[in-house]
Amino acid sequence: MIIKLYPENPNPDHIRKVTWVLEEGGIVIYPTDTIYAMGCDIKANKSIEKIARFKGLNPGNPDMSMIFSSMSQLSEYTIIHDNNLFKLLKRNLPGPFTFIVHANNQIPAMFRHRKKTLGIRIPDNNITLEIVRDLGRPLMTTSIHDNDEITEYITDPELIHEKYYDFADLVVDGGIGGDEPSTVVDCTGPEPVVLRQGKGVLEF
Repeated sequence: MIIKLYPENPNPDHIRKVTWVLEEGGIVIYPTDTIYAMGCDIKANKSIEKIARFKGLNPGNPDMSMIFSSMSQLSEYTIIHDNNLFKLLKRNLPGPFTFIVHANNQIPAMFRHRKKTLGIRIPDNNITLEIVRDLGRPLMTTSIHDNDEITEYITDPELIHEKYYDFADLVVDGGIGGDEPSTVVDCTGPEPVVLRQGKGVLEF
């Protein structure tokens, strides 16, 4: 199934259809401000494991990030005691960045004893932010990007649907996506360290 949504004014009824699929434990592919991503409700353990296996990740401890709708929601799942770190996040989010920060015990149970850090995103994409707001919880997320992929199959929603229709329960068509990944910044040490330079220039 594919649903068309417009970033300027996402249809609330269509947003609700997307969140219903997520609430039922489904896997959804959606646009971000970088590359289209696949994800699921943070409570959907079976779907998290399914995505991890599909991406070649360890299903017991998958290296996936979370998408949040706001700094307020982010604070429920992370430990940000440092005022400088808070200002860094506030200055750059929403934006094309994945920040690695310390996690608290509100992260999903399947990660709790294995994962002390968490990749977090607040993408500058109104469709995804509205989905997360309506769901009321973060999304577990990972890019559909593959280094060997033909660009059109990670940017064109129709071709994404053609490729993933038997894996994902729903593809959100938010228009042509990008092909440049997020910039990854490790914030777990004394100073932020850029691990991967992607889209966006970090403002310190």
